[in-house]
Amino acid sequence: MLARMTTPADLEAAVRRVNSLASAPSTDDMLALYGLYKQATAGDATGDRPGMFDLKGRAKFDAWAKHRGLGAEAARTAYVALVDRLAGR
Repeated sequence: MLARMTTPADLEAAVRRVNSLASAPSTDDMLALYGLYKQATAGDATGDRPGMFDLKGRAKFDAWAKHRGLGAEAARTAYVALVDRLAGR
């Protein structure tokens, strides 16, 4: 049996679910969500990595760049799966 493709609408529904989780995701989970979302919506990370004094920007860039080469559909699927795990499904 073939798995159903994860659509952009599925991704946006998962984004809305993140905002209604019973407890806030950890920093690591938030970075993973950010990286997968950016990969799904914008493709591979572009631009220069932020400097060492921009800790937040650097962490976000690294979370996105970690998924370099992952296709949009695969990134959407991984994002939805992570939200499902965080929601206890």
